[in-house]
Amino acid sequence: MDLNSEPLQEVLAKYPYAVKGIRTESYKEKKGVWWIKTEQGMKILKKHPNSEPMLLFLLSAVAHLQKKGINIPRVNETVDGSPYVKIGDTCFILIDAVEGANPDYRKPEELNALVREMGRFHLASAGFVPPDQAKVRQHLGNWRQDFSADAGRLKDFYNEEISKASHNEFGKIILEVFPSFLQRMEAAITGLDGPEYAAWVDKIAAGGGLCHQDFAAGNILLNPSGRVYILDTDSLTIDLPARDIRKLLNEVMKKNGKWEPALLESILGAYQQANPLTIDEWAVLKLDLTFPHLFAGIMDKYYRRREKEWTESKYLNRLKEMIAVERSLEEVLEYYDAVIRNILQ
Repeated sequence: MDLNSEPLQEVLAKYPYAVKGIRTESYKEKKGVWWIKTEQGMKILKKHPNSEPMLLFLLSAVAHLQKKGINIPRVNETVDGSPYVKIGDTCFILIDAVEGANPDYRKPEELNALVREMGRFHLASAGFVPPDQAKVRQHLGNWRQDFSADAGRLKDFYNEEISKASHNEFGKIILEVFPSFLQRMEAAITGLDGPEYAAWVDKIAAGGGLCHQDFAAGNILLNPSGRVYILDTDSLTIDLPARDIRKLLNEVMKKNGKWEPALLESILGAYQQANPLTIDEWAVLKLDLTFPHLFAGIMDKYYRRREKEWTESKYLNRLKEMIAVERSLEEVLEYYDAVIRNILQ
């Protein structure tokens, strides 16, 4: 990537630092990340893919969390006191680089540290009120609509597969397994009509609440000082904590190769210590887990060809892996209520 294609020098000139070096971490047309060496240490410059009003939402959310004691890398101000630089229609932010290592899911103490920090994050997000000029990102109250849209789109792909004169191996597997996964989708959608989901939505709407949306090991740093830092806050949204918990559980169990009741109880128990949920709120997480997100994700990727560089073999292998993980989840869901009773004792 040619650095001259981006106004990096113009952006960096807005900050009170002497730049000693620039290294590209990643770059796409709408976003980029660069390591910036300065006389005051390493910084990270980010080309932000969101609009200015959305960036205001994200920066105000980060500021709220930091005031509540959540460790998120500091956003550097320009010489004019602005938390970002706008060049044309593009915004850039400069944050401090933080030392640390990503937690290892295989080490219980590190996984539990991540989970407890997630609980602290959700607890600290209460009371957040976005500024009037911000564009708020939220999924709160939209689960039924989102789940129904996903199920409908996948059902269309399934019907298209049925109509084909012949089927490759991926298609044959879809024809075999989709009906049972559709049953799970419909069960989750129906369950969201219950009072538990509506009550939790009302609670968060009244008191405030943020989700990170990618609270995974790659976005967490365990600092040598003992602090846990949360990175990559570009996807913050207003929603139930269950969204983050479900995504982390799927990530951990996928890495583990299967769901295990003991591992589930350990994770949910660590979360409950940091941010206690009610039995009804834990029931909403069960609904989110009932919807087969991993299977839905790979099926959607395949039929929409979202991963342009993936081979047919890679798609097929990933499908088989996700089906295996989902089937193990179905077995563990039978123990879910007992797990919740244990962590609430």
